[in-house]
Amino acid sequence: MNTSKRLEERLTPLLKSIMEKGPVGCACTVVQRGEVIYNETLGYADLENKKAITPDSIYRIYSMTKVITCVAALMLYEKGLYLLNDPLEEYLTEFKNEQVHRDNEYGTKSISPAAGPILIKDLFTMTSGLTYGGDGTETERKTRIIMENENATEDMRSLSKALASVPLDFDPGTRWKYGSSHDVLAALIEVLSGQTLGEFLQKEIFDPLGMTDTLFRISEDKRDRLCAIYDRAEDGTLTPTTRMDSRYQAGCRNESGGAGLLSTIGDYSRFAQLLAKGGELEGVRILSPKTIQLMATNHLSPQQLKDYNWQQLRGYGYGLGVRVMNDPAAGGINGSIGEFGWAGLAGSYLLIDPKEELSVVYMQQMIPSLEPYIHPRLRAAIYGALG
Repeated sequence: MNTSKRLEERLTPLLKSIMEKGPVGCACTVVQRGEVIYNETLGYADLENKKAITPDSIYRIYSMTKVITCVAALMLYEKGLYLLNDPLEEYLTEFKNEQVHRDNEYGTKSISPAAGPILIKDLFTMTSGLTYGGDGTETERKTRIIMENENATEDMRSLSKALASVPLDFDPGTRWKYGSSHDVLAALIEVLSGQTLGEFLQKEIFDPLGMTDTLFRISEDKRDRLCAIYDRAEDGTLTPTTRMDSRYQAGCRNESGGAGLLSTIGDYSRFAQLLAKGGELEGVRILSPKTIQLMATNHLSPQQLKDYNWQQLRGYGYGLGVRVMNDPAAGGINGSIGEFGWAGLAGSYLLIDPKEELSVVYMQQMIPSLEPYIHPRLRAAIYGALG
């Protein structure tokens, strides 16, 4: 039995069982050595209107934007426009003289100068001290206020300057915390390239790769292809929501390098194939194999790895914007050491395996996404079917 047949027999029933637990529809494309060995769309793009998911359905990919942003930044690295160990403040002057929120042994809080500057590599690796908005720490609380201020987040340089005004959560390079680092990386791309992030991505990645449906704004002629997105209650009840859709509308200038893009499974699969094939697809070279190797190398120290403890990432380290598999035993993973990728808030999933020249792209639209349940099972079934 060939690999495609095994995938069909294992993956399709798995996807159907996943839909019983949550998403109203999903899609999955698996490509190995340039050949599409699995390509399936199941269920609905819009349950209320009984509209089926199709190959050209458009999804909010949220944090799978980060991989594209990091590739774009590495293109500028390959041109010698910066080095990973350069202080960020040399390029984004708003980050000079950064401060840090500190808790002392007596339980009181203080603010004092950072022990050292944010390095550009700290943006890639989420070790900058920047956070997302939240309630856990003083930095998260102040960042949340900024994220709710439309003037501060209108464009990526405005956001960068606003984030730079918040004392960091920790000294740069000492800890790992998921946050707005890749949005600041987008501002760095804009300063180095002299273009907006959207302009740079269009010219350097999307146009060359033929990614015609990957964009920050949803145009009127494509609006009917945008999937509905659902909030999932604990009892499994699904409610359609548009609460985070303002960023995709005409007139919005925010081009979030961390979470702003829309895409189709076909478009993103072309990008994924490029990474699986060492940075070149159909004669278009975006990055060198050596740079992708650097991207897909664990950059976290043992201390930082203690912070990087999400359930579904056991066995993984973290590279330049991607998870990197380095301990199959710890994660119970039947894949290759060096497999890398990332996921999105609504459940989209990217897996790249350079050794197998394999790419996997999975799409769904549901929050919370059930990622810890779904993604490891997809991975296990796909590797189990490989010849």
